[in-house]
Amino acid sequence: MYHQRRPTVKTWCVAVGGIAHESNTFAAKPTSLEAFTRGWARGQQLLERWKGTHHEVTGYLETLTARGQEIVPTLTASATPGGAVTADAFETLTAELLNELRKAPPPDGMLLAQHGAMVSEEYPDGDGEVIRRVREALGPNVPLVVTLDFHTNLSQKMVDHCDAILIYRTNPHVDQRPRGARAAEVLLSILNGEVRPIQRLAKPPMVWNILHQYTRAEPLRSIMEDAARLEEQPGIVAVSVAAGYPYADVEEMGPAVLVVTDGDAERAEREAARLSAWMDSLRDRLAIRLPDPAEAVRRARASSKAPVVIVEMGDNIGGGSPGDSTAILRELVDQGAERAVSVIYDPEAARACALAGIGAEVELSVGGHTDALHGAPVEIAGEVRSLHIGQFEEPEPRHGGATRGDQGLTAVVELPTGTRVVLNSRRTAPMSLHQLTSVGIVPEQMKILVVKAAIAYRAAYEPIAGEIIECDSPGVTAVNPLRFQYHRVRRPLWPLD
Repeated sequence: MYHQRRPTVKTWCVAVGGIAHESNTFAAKPTSLEAFTRGWARGQQLLERWKGTHHEVTGYLETLTARGQEIVPTLTASATPGGAVTADAFETLTAELLNELRKAPPPDGMLLAQHGAMVSEEYPDGDGEVIRRVREALGPNVPLVVTLDFHTNLSQKMVDHCDAILIYRTNPHVDQRPRGARAAEVLLSILNGEVRPIQRLAKPPMVWNILHQYTRAEPLRSIMEDAARLEEQPGIVAVSVAAGYPYADVEEMGPAVLVVTDGDAERAEREAARLSAWMDSLRDRLAIRLPDPAEAVRRARASSKAPVVIVEMGDNIGGGSPGDSTAILRELVDQGAERAVSVIYDPEAARACALAGIGAEVELSVGGHTDALHGAPVEIAGEVRSLHIGQFEEPEPRHGGATRGDQGLTAVVELPTGTRVVLNSRRTAPMSLHQLTSVGIVPEQMKILVVKAAIAYRAAYEPIAGEIIECDSPGVTAVNPLRFQYHRVRRPLWPLD
């Protein structure tokens, strides 16, 4: 752990901002500027937007406030994971961030909340380009500390243009706020002359598939625990391990280790190489043996436990999928599954239910509107049980750090089997049980709960799950990297080669 050599007495002016997006280059639809509008806050709005949440920006603000520092809020912007960010959106957002930075008094330092897996139509390493431009605007001598998501595809460009990077330690991401707080402490230590950060990056030549990116389970658990212990040692400023984001076809795709020391380049390089080699040695523990959709539903129906959570990994909304795959829904209908819940992104079907009204009998063709990869629409017939505006709150720390959700106009259709199809108008990753309870569904009373996710759902769903069945379903977030054709990743890269 870095140790202060003298107490902080000076008040510094610290800028806060960031542009975050997880970009799936296999997704059909690009992410436009409009997708960022709901997650956009500048100036004083930024302070209100992140007040009381579990995001790293909240950790920044609380720490700086508690330490009596002056805060310069610039711009934060984010969008639900999806396709590559359009050139227009990238340039507009970056320009807005830099404009806000230049309008303010010159800061003494800056905290920047990026994601690490943003790809724009023009810049494969979108985060690296944002960090480079921020560094250019700040000048070479203003300390810049960056926080990144556990799914960052960490690049040397990102490292080269900032003083220190800290990455979340948990997946699901429930430690964003404390990592933000630590990042703020690191920045203040740099400003006070207490540390001279040196960063070294190591990247094992592999793809760490999404199935094994759960940090509370092996083989990652021991590595993450070792990194945490190392970070507490004298002379160590920060230690970060990232599993990477396999759905971005970019050169830096894959896991990474970054060690930041207080002036000791050799130690930083040695420890980063050690942890990287440890990750690379675990290839034989990254096997994928999962049931297909039909088998997953059969197992869930036959299980004596409830609720059974089926994880539809190929349509992981938090990984950039469309949220309208019908792979599991079709099996629920065809197999006559009872008391199941499946959430489908289908604004048109939700509007049709609203026009029909509560209590109406409807026949709908739902889901499967994106492409053939995510299945064809499924015909359902049932009763419109309820209609909702789709807003909900989550007070507990959950993946993503937000405390409010909004899935837009939402309709619940109950089939004769007691299965409920939740049709929403905004793609919403299943980070919170309140996504269901807010529309009148008690998850514990259902037999099967389908989540379009990979790992992020666990913080909310694992405590109530009788059984979890992960499913190797098709889609742009399929669990097996061998399903995809990569053209820009570095080679060789296991298991692609």
